[in-house]
Amino acid sequence: MLTDRRVLLIVAATLVFAQGTALGQIAPPRTLEELKAETQARADRNGYPLTGLKPADVREALAKITTLDRDEWAAAWSAVAARYEDAAKAAEAAGRIGDAKENYVQAWRLYSFARWPTPNSPGKQKAYERALAAFSAYARHLDPAPQTVRIPFEGKEVVGWLRLPKDVRPAPLVFTISALDSRKEDNVERGEAFIRRGIATISFDMPGTGQAPLKGDVDSERMFSRALDYVATRPEIDAKRIVVQGGSWSGYWSAKLGIVERARLKAVVVQGAPIHHYFQPEWQTKALGTREYLFDLFPARASVYEAKTLEEFLAFGPKMSLQGQGLIGRPSAPMLLVNGDKDTQVPIADLDLMLHAGSPKEAWVNPGGGHMGRSADWPDGKIFEKVVAPWIARQLGVGE
Repeated sequence: MLTDRRVLLIVAATLVFAQGTALGQIAPPRTLEELKAETQARADRNGYPLTGLKPADVREALAKITTLDRDEWAAAWSAVAARYEDAAKAAEAAGRIGDAKENYVQAWRLYSFARWPTPNSPGKQKAYERALAAFSAYARHLDPAPQTVRIPFEGKEVVGWLRLPKDVRPAPLVFTISALDSRKEDNVERGEAFIRRGIATISFDMPGTGQAPLKGDVDSERMFSRALDYVATRPEIDAKRIVVQGGSWSGYWSAKLGIVERARLKAVVVQGAPIHHYFQPEWQTKALGTREYLFDLFPARASVYEAKTLEEFLAFGPKMSLQGQGLIGRPSAPMLLVNGDKDTQVPIADLDLMLHAGSPKEAWVNPGGGHMGRSADWPDGKIFEKVVAPWIARQLGVGE
């Protein structure tokens, strides 16, 4: 979890030295009690990153946590998850498939939160492995069930989940990319909104996370280009009707694909996405202290590049800028840009930059919203159901 405070003290000290930023401007990490209180509060309102977790289970796990040690964090959540996993297996053996499905999905969510935001300790890595196993067990009980795809790629493989709707052939497709701290399995779970509309989904981890074969680098979109090659070989999919959906850091990849792969895409969703300003040291030195993120923001962000120090992280970031790569003004597939004006994780200036350059685009901005556009009146689920999913359906020519 929030690990040793030495890392955060080093971060703050380096910011002062390298950027001339006053130490008081960097928000200190949450104390254990503050973290527990905020975690429970988010669970009580079904807020990210605890969406779908039961408040009582969250309270039970938090009661087991006495330090900020990452492995203790993983063990507490995993203990609650294991109870659901055991119940799922018992229900499965008794033929109670509905109960098994519900228990497996709860086990998946809890194990996944046990490794959140990144599996950077032995306990968190074990929790991630158990999360994948629980999700696979849950997935086989979905109707229709998704299938794992393993696409050969540069001596490795791109691993994804493909889910096809019933009785629609060839089906239009939403190509989803997980974000910094979510995983492709989250998008499969949320993809039910597309399946019921007769839209297929294929879901991947973004570079530098999960099972992705590449770290986050300036040309890592090539793994997604390879996945698009694969999609074109599947007769069940209409390769002329593909929308890429990305949110938060994965919105960067959807924006880039919307430009470099525009001939193969019907449209892209770019929600809460880093584009240019986000990658500059001036933004990062401010944003790393945001309280909008629950904990361990720097370790999670640094892991994408495999950066070992703050200096390395700050130096690498500008290379990722789409403006620096000369892409901003180029033609693109139709884009929906979404975010909140009060986002403290990704600057709203990045949305403005995309909106006012290149091809015409659509935008949905919540004036009082934070990251991804979310607010009390517009939680994640409402934005997805009322804004994003209907827009995608229209682009694919699918009715409600």
